[in-house]
Amino acid sequence: MDDGEGLRWGVRRRLEFIDFRLFWASRFNRSDMAQTFGISAQQASADIAQYERIAPKNLAYDRAEKAYKRTDDFKPAFIGETVERYLLQLVAIENRWMKQEDTWFDSLPPVEVVTLGRRPTDPAVLLRVLDAVRNRLEISVEYSSLTGSERQSRIIAPHALAHSAGRWYLRSWSREHNDFRDYNLNRITAVGDQRASPVDPALDFEWIHKINLVIVPNPGLSPERQAAVAAEHAMTDGRLVRPCRLSLSFYLMSEYNLDVELGVLKPEKQQIILQNRGEVTQARSAARQMAIEALARAQASGPVN
Repeated sequence: MDDGEGLRWGVRRRLEFIDFRLFWASRFNRSDMAQTFGISAQQASADIAQYERIAPKNLAYDRAEKAYKRTDDFKPAFIGETVERYLLQLVAIENRWMKQEDTWFDSLPPVEVVTLGRRPTDPAVLLRVLDAVRNRLEISVEYSSLTGSERQSRIIAPHALAHSAGRWYLRSWSREHNDFRDYNLNRITAVGDQRASPVDPALDFEWIHKINLVIVPNPGLSPERQAAVAAEHAMTDGRLVRPCRLSLSFYLMSEYNLDVELGVLKPEKQQIILQNRGEVTQARSAARQMAIEALARAQASGPVN
């Protein structure tokens, strides 16, 4: 990136800051920009003038308060597509994953994040895991499983990361079972020896193949509630078609009770249903069996050392 491109990126960031402060705090002044970005007052004035040329109806200068204020006609010029990012920063601050001074928030709105919490991810474990994914390595890990003893040794070959419902998983080949499965990243307490992985991740058919989840409002809800659910999930013509890896469909189905037969739960507890549940379950099972058979053939033709 040359200096011109770097400057344009820097200017855009500062204009985004103006947009951010107007959106969240309804006001900002020139010193806010100078302190945040370490720029001169003259440069801050130039940036404000450029923002005014782009979005002249978004702000007005209040001479009494010596600050620029958001107008009633304000529409985000830069952060509209990234508002979710800033909402996630509120969650991160509340969970102590991020410090307020590392964000552009001057002050925080009242916010409460309801969560059970989890143990912080061990940087040493994550570092070794990422190296294993990047370099196609097999690693030994100490893993606290839901079955068996509190801590057990496993030999796995991770090839991808997955995230669902606040948890991170390692998609990995298991030497013990000679199949592909998921390991909760926060249950790995230590990473030991490593060596080149003997398994081709391309055989993980559950991970490679995707299927469309066809999701609709629960027909047991009133028409008004069905419309509200459809709007919440940005459905088109009352349907949401969500492409999903077969191996991850399990988590999405569990999170939203999509794996439960219609009528077992009250509609309010199962606001959306999976129209093609049988197709998804069958496809996931078939892909898993294909992977198991392919791994068995690979092992028979060349034993895993």
